[in-house]
Amino acid sequence: MNLLPDANEFVDTLKRSAIEAVEAAKPMNVYFGEVISASPLKINIEQKMILGEKQLILSRNVTNFKTKITAGNIQNYYYTGGIDSGTAPVSPSHIHAVGTIEITVHNGLAVGDKVIVLRQQKGQKFIVMDRVIV
Repeated sequence: MNLLPDANEFVDTLKRSAIEAVEAAKPMNVYFGEVISASPLKINIEQKMILGEKQLILSRNVTNFKTKITAGNIQNYYYTGGIDSGTAPVSPSHIHAVGTIEITVHNGLAVGDKVIVLRQQKGQKFIVMDRVIV
């Protein structure tokens, strides 16, 4: 009587064990989702589950943030105020040295944004990496 499995059965058993170990660890998975609410933030993942704010970790790519920039000199124009009003020429001619300034980048998520999401190992938190252009 042969108590040892044949080589193929042994290899199959090892493969099954490896697959079960990986699935049990729940390694990072990639998902695609759509923002269905901006406040409170809710993301529908592949039309299978809805994630709320407590489950989400946001990368800087999908949040409003402040940063510093260095701007060159602005010559012969001034800001006229208002969102869409832009700039206008000035007289007499002169230069404004801007230098380093802090700006806010408005990059927060909005309803309808398509996003790429990574599930953290063991699956309790989801990292919203960036928008997806489709």
